[in-house]
Formats: sequence, structure tokens, C-alpha cells
Amino acid sequence: MFEAALELIKKYDTIIIHRHTNPDGDALGSQLGLKYLINDNFPDKKVYVTGDSAGRYSFIEGSEMDNVPDEAFIGALAILLDMSAMNLVSDTRWKSAAHSLRIDHHVFLESFGDTEISDHSFESCAGMIASMAKECGLKLSPKSAKAIYTGMVTDSGRFKYDSVNSRTFENAAFLMTEDFSTSDIYSSLYVDDYRNVKLRAEFVLKIRFTDAGVAYIYTTAEEMKHIDADVFTVSRGMVNTMSDLRGVSIWVNFTEAPAGVFCEIRSSVYNINRIATAHGGGGHQKASGATLKDREEAMRLLTELDALALSVHAV
Repeated sequence: MFEAALELIKKYDTIIIHRHTNPDGDALGSQLGLKYLINDNFPDKKVYVTGDSAGRYSFIEGSEMDNVPDEAFIGALAILLDMSAMNLVSDTRWKSAAHSLRIDHHVFLESFGDTEISDHSFESCAGMIASMAKECGLKLSPKSAKAIYTGMVTDSGRFKYDSVNSRTFENAAFLMTEDFSTSDIYSSLYVDDYRNVKLRAEFVLKIRFTDAGVAYIYTTAEEMKHIDADVFTVSRGMVNTMSDLRGVSIWVNFTEAPAGVFCEIRSSVYNINRIATAHGGGGHQKASGATLKDREEAMRLLTELDALALSVHAV
């Protein structure tokens, strides 16, 4: 599956690794893990990572991005990780590279890389990098294994989500043959301070329910002015305050922002991806997002989720 990727990595002397904007643990874990993996096996190659700030995932070693000059892209291989749409790539200079390779695990939305490896059966993009290392016989270092494992942990919800399968655990076991501390990862990921705990409590009180039992939170631009957190923290960070409510199989978080209404949709049962895609978004079958035009569109989407929740034939 990954032979073409390995041949491209062997071919190019300069490799620049991209991932999506506003990175999560998987985007950074796969990006940094792949950089270390290439360095471990092809030490003569120049490997850069580029993109916006790592945010709360800055604890991952090497998460401060490289200062990549424009001329580095000339004759280089650009690797695009963990994004289903071209507009999500952080650092658009990838288009000036000699060749682009996209590796992604989201439900397919569009093709934009010269070479593409896409498989939404993987729980994470990091899991794809682990499989590539294993299948291609590449040697790991503790640093590469730890970064890749971090990506797998975050996108699988600590191996909780139903995208997890036997391959997930085989890859995790493969990574754990290297000497790194999983407790370091978990303490960095899940330790919290009182401010964030209080913020989650405030969002729990904002939960509302439709007649069909869809849970939702709507945060207006005016409310955002009084919240001590950025839009990304409120939008993606607060959606799962609704995840473990008895009787709730679909939940959605709407957050007004200058760019539109950020929408994060989750389900424990239904394929909500098709609704996100119809509104210009995408992601996974049970975890997707979109940026909506306004509150009116948000309420239309909520109505569509209601209809899905009421459908006995939804899959």
C-alpha cells in the first residue's frame, strides 16, 4: 500500500511535510512522527515541517515548526497529511513543490495531490504512518514512535471510538517496542487546569435538546466576547461535553466566528458525514465538521440531524 510513498521519499532530497490548519494531535503526531521516521532511515535528506501553531499540542517534541524558505520548495517533495480538502492545508506553498504526496484517513472528498494514499478505514493518519513504517521495514526511534503513538491516541479517543480495530492495536504494539513513556503522553493530553474545567461546566449548562433528542450548543459572537478561550477551543474542544449523555446519539456544537458558524458534529450511531459534506464540510462518518454561512443555515442543519435521528434506516 505504501510502496509509492517510500519510492517518492527515496527519490527526493528535500521533503517538506504539511498538515491541516488548527492541528489536532493526529495532524501533529503524524507530521512529526514522519519527519523523525525519514530522518532515522534517510539521514542525508533535508526534512522540514511547516504549518501554523501547535497550540495545546506543543508538548509533542519538535512541534515548533521550521522556518522554511520559499526556495526550499523548488525540486522538493511536499507531503500532505491528515486533510480531505485542499483548503485545509496549512502553508499553501506546497503547490510550488516538484511533486505532492497526500496521505489521509478521512472520508474521500476531493483529489489534490499528485500521488494519493487514502484509506478511511484507519482510525488516524498516524496509524497510516505506523503501518507504512511496519510494511516498509523502516526502523523506528523512540522519538518517532512516541509522536506517532500520540496521534493514534488522540484520534481514536484513547482507543475508544469504533474506528479502532485489530490493526490499531497491532500498530500500537509495534510502536511500543520502542522505549518511550505513555504516561508522559497521557499526562500532557489530559491534565487540565481549573479555568478549563470551569469552562466545560459552563458549556454543560448551555446544552439544549431537539424534540428528536439531538443535543446541541450554540454560542453567539456576542457570547464569545466574554469567553476566555479561542474559537477553536470552544468549537472542537467543547463538542464532546455532550458525548456521554444517555439517549443522545447525535450532538452538534455551533460557534459563531468571523469566518462563519463553526459546526462540529458527532454521533455514536449514525453517518453524519453526508450532512456535513452537503454543507461544504467533511471528515469521518461519525465525526465531521463544516463552516456555515450564518445561524439560519445552522438551524437548517440541525433540522437535518433531527430527521436523521428519527430515521430507523440511518446507517
